Amino acid sequence: MSIITTKNLDIGYVDKTIVKGLNIGIPRGKITALVGGNGSGKSTILKTIARILKPQNGGVYLNGESIHKQSTKSVAKKLAILPQNPSAPEGLTVAELVSYGRFPHQKRFGTLAEEDYQMIEWALNATGMAMFAERPLSTLSGGQRQKAWIAMALAQGTDTILLDEPTTFLDMAHQFEVLNLLKKLNSEEKQTIVMVVHDLNHATRFAHYMIAIKDGKVVKEGKTIDVTKPDILEEVFGICADIVYEPKTGIPLVMPYDIVGESSRSQLYTVKETAAM
Repeated sequence: MSIITTKNLDIGYVDKTIVKGLNIGIPRGKITALVGGNGSGKSTILKTIARILKPQNGGVYLNGESIHKQSTKSVAKKLAILPQNPSAPEGLTVAELVSYGRFPHQKRFGTLAEEDYQMIEWALNATGMAMFAERPLSTLSGGQRQKAWIAMALAQGTDTILLDEPTTFLDMAHQFEVLNLLKKLNSEEKQTIVMVVHDLNHATRFAHYMIAIKDGKVVKEGKTIDVTKPDILEEVFGICADIVYEPKTGIPLVMPYDIVGESSRSQLYTVKETAAM
């Protein structure tokens, strides 16, 4: 069952339409990866789902209700978004940042209630950031900072979290630290997670569902194993790739070996044929 759907969605800036007639469904309780080349429209789609961008036509529906007919505060109680490279005021501590997630729930005077403090504590514990609660964000590693932002999103108390390239500029260890946290939140806290991902092998390892986009259109969506096929990768990314499967888990891994092009293909085949002689 889909928690978020789009119907005949057109998205663009000024006079340019980037996404045309988009119809997708985000499965409830799963991790969904939006994949595609640079400029394909992934982040634009995510921002529109989050109501940051207003569509030119069509609609976005959260639990069957149009998000554009709901108040900002109402949507923020159901949907949290973590944009690319978020920034915070200098000197802000982790606990202070996480407390911002309670803004949609605060009363008229903006004071925190007991329930708010409980949610902040839960979010810090769920992300493993409780020990850093009083530390300024500026003193943390890249992976720790990203986890602090995820804790803020968790503190909103929503069922769904949207993340735009959550591992950008992180080294390999910190990338896995963040992605493992998202996997844990999905499996233990039943969070629906939607993320824009550049690394295909991160998408195949951590996502249950994949939506492959090119030029603002869906080429293929479905279970990760069904989308990760050589012909789809060729169409979406313009790459030639082999797909291998981990023996224990059956997870597909993408092994690109060339870009699409007659000259490069012929050279590759010549090398393969020579090696086989």
